[in-house]
Amino acid sequence: MKIAIYPGTFDPVTNGHFDLIRRAACMFDQIIVGVAESPSKKTLFTLEERVELLEETCADLPNVTVKGFSGLLVDFATQNQATILIRGLRTTMDFEYEFGLTTMYRRLKPELESLFLTPSEEFAFLSSTLVREVAIHGGEVDTFVPQNVYAAIKTKLKA
Repeated sequence: MKIAIYPGTFDPVTNGHFDLIRRAACMFDQIIVGVAESPSKKTLFTLEERVELLEETCADLPNVTVKGFSGLLVDFATQNQATILIRGLRTTMDFEYEFGLTTMYRRLKPELESLFLTPSEEFAFLSSTLVREVAIHGGEVDTFVPQNVYAAIKTKLKA
């Protein structure tokens, strides 16, 4: 059974993230969406909220599970018996950053293979940071995120 992990902070999960999850779900037996705690980042949503939003978003994909984690990604992959790491690449800057990470992952866990996916054209510009900034400043983000995430953003920003 081929188990792949798609890790990220997902603050918030975007339609671009979901596009990659959906496409990866067609390629592998099981996809684990690993939601990183990321204590160094100031997130809009808590880890628990991000996991819940992703579980709702991915509910129609039977071979996708969502798990929160902290610590090293390679340790999370080992705990979940994953041999494939899925990463999205939007730009050449993403490639350079991911290439460095992949080299480190290979040193720490040689059997963990990285697979890079590019976004569908309509999502190539999307990032969680951009969506979050637009939303914080009152812009509409309903076309950039799943509807459950849009509702959660509106609720969170009203609070």
